[in-house]
Parts: sequence; C-alpha cells; structure tokens
Amino acid sequence: MRIAVVGAGFAGLSAAKVLRQSGFDVTVFEKAPDVGGVWSRTRRYPGLRTQNDKGTYHLSDLPMPAHYPEWPTGEQVQQYLESYVDLFGLDAVLRLSTEVLSAELVDDETGWLISSRPTDLREPVTQERYDHLVVANGIFSDPLVPSFAGCADFTAAGGRVLASGELHDLAAARGKNVLVVGYGKSSCDVAVPLSDVAAQTHLVARELLWKMPRKLGGALNYKYLLLTRMGEALFRYLNLKGVERFLHGPGNGLRRTMVDSVGSVATRQLKLRELGLVPNGTFEDIARSTVSLATDGFFERVADGRIVVHRDRVISELLVDGGRPAARLVDGTVLAADLVICGTGFRQHVPFLDEALHARLQDDSGNFLLYRQILPIDVPRLTFAGYNSSFFSPLSAEMAAVWTAAYLRGGITLPPADWMRAEVRTRLAWMTARTSGKHARGTNIIPFSMHNIDEVLDELDLNLGPLARARQWLLPVDPRSYRGVTPRMIRRTAATANRSSVSRSVR
Repeated sequence: MRIAVVGAGFAGLSAAKVLRQSGFDVTVFEKAPDVGGVWSRTRRYPGLRTQNDKGTYHLSDLPMPAHYPEWPTGEQVQQYLESYVDLFGLDAVLRLSTEVLSAELVDDETGWLISSRPTDLREPVTQERYDHLVVANGIFSDPLVPSFAGCADFTAAGGRVLASGELHDLAAARGKNVLVVGYGKSSCDVAVPLSDVAAQTHLVARELLWKMPRKLGGALNYKYLLLTRMGEALFRYLNLKGVERFLHGPGNGLRRTMVDSVGSVATRQLKLRELGLVPNGTFEDIARSTVSLATDGFFERVADGRIVVHRDRVISELLVDGGRPAARLVDGTVLAADLVICGTGFRQHVPFLDEALHARLQDDSGNFLLYRQILPIDVPRLTFAGYNSSFFSPLSAEMAAVWTAAYLRGGITLPPADWMRAEVRTRLAWMTARTSGKHARGTNIIPFSMHNIDEVLDELDLNLGPLARARQWLLPVDPRSYRGVTPRMIRRTAATANRSSVSRSVR
C-alpha cells in the first residue's frame, strides 16, 4: 500500500515512522525546506520556546537531548526532529520544498491522485497515485490575520502587518513603533524580544487569558500540576470515570479549592492585580481552549513600561496619522504603529482538498468530523494525524499514527458508521459548550491529552497497564512509557495484515 503523508512536523514524521515500520510504502510531502512544522526555521519567531518541559514534549522512542534546557527553544526542537529523521532513516521518504497542490479522490477503490510541485516553481507539476492519504498539515499552519479597515493606506505609508510566525528578524522592529495583537502564547512570547529593540511596544488584547508560571511560587514546576492525570482530572471531561466521578461530584468543593488556590498563587506571583491584568472569569478558564504559560520577562516589562497592554480592546482601523502609520483602537485611542504583529490564531482547513471533500469532512460550522480525531467517517482512504492538539501533542499524534497503522492492517473492528457519527457530534457539542466555541474547529482537545490517548489505545487493546497509568496520576507523563506500543501493535495485527495483503494481491 502506497501512502502519502502531507506535512513533516511531529505528526507527519511520527506517522511516517510508524507506517514504515508497519510495512507500508510512505512518501512525506513538506512545503518548507526543513522538517519541523511550526518549528521550521521558516515559521519561528523570536522568543519561541516550548510550553512543555523537555521531559514531556517528545516522541516515545527518542527523548530530548540531555543538554537541552528545561524549555527548549524553537531551533532546538527543530534540531530534535532532524535527529528523529536520522535515527529512523526518514530522509529516503522526505520530499522537502515540495507543495501538494491538490489531492483528488479518484474513487473508493483506486485511491488518490496527488499533484505536487517543488516550491521554486521551475519544475513541472508531478501527478502520482496513492492508496491512502494522511493529512498532517497541522492545525497551526495557516495564520489568521484580521482584515483591518484602512490597511491599504497604512501600508502605502510604510506600515507592515505580519503574522507572528512571519517575523524572523528583530532588525525589522529596531527603533520602530510596534503593536502586537493578541494575548496568547505567540503574542506574549514575541512581545518580550520586540520590547528590547522597538521604540515602543504596545499589545492589544481582545480578551485576557489566564497564565500559569513555569514554577509556581518560584519552586513547584507546573508539570507536577497540569502534566499529570490528576491535573487533567481537575477539569470536567465528557465521560467521567473512577476518581473523576468523585472530583466532579461529592468532591467538587475540594477540586474547586485546589484550582482556585493555584489561581490565587499565580495571580500574586505574576502581580496581575497590581498590573490590572486579572482576566475575567475564574482560573478554571485556563483550560477552556488552551493553556498558556507566562512568558519569561513579559509581566516584568509590563511593570516597567516597556510593554503597554490595552486590555479588552481591538483595533477598529489602521490609518495614517500625521504622515505616519498608526492604529485606532475601539475606544478611540490612536497608537503609532510602524509594525503590527498578529498572534490572532489560525484557520483550520486542508488547502489541497476541494470544497466538495471539505463538505464531507466538516459540519455546517466548519468543524472537522473525525472519529477519534483521526478518521473521517464519510471519506474513504483518508486519515488525519495531529488533529488532536493537546498538552502532549507529539505523543498524541504518535498514538494516532499507531491507530491508523492498525486500521490499515485490518486490526480494528470499527463500530457502525451511524454510531461513530453520533459519537463525533456529541463530542463536538460538548467541546463547543466547554470552550465557548474556541475549540479550533473540533481539533483542540486541551487539556484532555491522556483521555484521548486512552481512548485510542483502548480501542486497539494496547494501553499501558494499570500500574503505569497510576504513576501518571502523580508524576508527569513520560512519553517513553509508550515506546513499546508500536511493536506490540505490529505483532498483534500480523495475521490480519497478511490476510489483507493476500486479499489485495488477489484483487
């Protein structure tokens, strides 16, 4: 079976590794000139670091290098993925600097016609047939930059509007008036180095998010609070089991006290009240759609005036003020703005699939209808990798790849299609309500990483044993615990894979 994988980030590379080990012929297409996805040098902004510590943010059979700092830089993560390619010999299947222009489902039996072309545009378009397609283009691949009123005059006057991932060199901001839009990870991350070189740095936030210090009280690493099964259980999941029934039932008062106490310590430690930056709502909202760590130096720069935050505001228009580019906020404030950097999220779509296929993949609101965040029920010969964005995104993506390999080897007995459709829609309705619609088109499962991994592996009867999972309640999840899952899946599905191979050869 020939499989095309589109995307060479954590999801695409782990899918390629697992699928190759499972006996498939794999080709990986990547538009960037290097592997890494969001960590590619073409997309790294100044100040980019991981949110997870290095001990939890890696694939199961390759830990981060011991000499890396606790929170690796974007460049170090990309180098880690280069070493993953070397370790598993993935160079042979990579087509870097190659864009997939279209993927056409010829028919249910024939598979896919993939049209691709090198990004330098000097080579012709190549068309090839593949039996199966894995979409691993990432849910953070297409920056969503607002269409500001007045942008044409603003740019004519020398102003620039960029997504955060398009800023690669601080020289572009040196001595400039910079306006950062957003309050998520990328906005706060990039504001800190910008404030070191810009004439002034303002940040406009439609809504403040709760931030978690990397070390609570300066001592307790946040990984012991949120990167454990206990930390995950503090937030209400769709289906409650075991201890969770107590925490969200008779023990709800204790649970809320635990969450609120963490919020109180974070508020004091970051001096949010003194800075006027206490978000609306409660600290439990930190897991509504994403969890953002406090960027080192951000609140200190707000305190000393190097970063000015305009909370609960948006830009109403870009304009020219006294011959210079500027921005007007919704409250009438006019700010000089030579450079506008937008950390305003991403658009979740698959650009190489046509509208007809999107209509089969998504509901009327644009949410992806994926069973286990992997399988589109109504489109054959197609699976997704990395569309289960979570705390443990590398591990979640790798376990999704194991599920896909088992599925293609005939090792899964799926429920009836109507049951899967109902399950997907029930989950989407829950996600929409829980996140107030900020669930990234159904792809964001934060903070329920381990719930997702359990569901994927339980369906394969490949989950870790009770003792290993019990340790994860109090200790941060170590992806190395899952390094035996792929070989176990291959052994368990050997018989069905052989039968499938014989069946295909007969046809």
